[in-house]
Amino acid sequence: MAAGTRYGVDLRSALPADAPDLAALLGGPARAMASRLEAMGRDPASAVLVATGWNGAVIGVIALSWHPALTADRPLARITALAVAEEERRNGIGRLLIKAGAQAARAAGCDLLEAASPEGEGGAFLAALGFVPAGINLARPLRKRTEAP
Repeated sequence: MAAGTRYGVDLRSALPADAPDLAALLGGPARAMASRLEAMGRDPASAVLVATGWNGAVIGVIALSWHPALTADRPLARITALAVAEEERRNGIGRLLIKAGAQAARAAGCDLLEAASPEGEGGAFLAALGFVPAGINLARPLRKRTEAP
């Protein structure tokens, strides 16, 4: 994903230097986060995108991976992590991260973006962004369907 600024928030690919901020946001030790981030960075079937605030600190993250499936002609993308700093919630950061993640998945050739079905507020948030139940997950198409002639 190309770096960019929207609404005073920078969106970019995660860097190794982001590991401490990601560990604080998602939990766990920074060293383990650095190792995971490095592994995902080497994997062409994954992306980790971060939102940073005015001071450069990570205030949100989305991690995705994609894979072929027997049930679809094109790869399926899955959100494996999505978090926004508590003090930054309800500022549109999650929406920006989902949009950037969907863009990365489309660029990888995916037609569907899946997420685990969270309970409570998370489920309502994803539903507001077009995710619908798909088995035990939620999913939304990444490409507009064209009507048959």
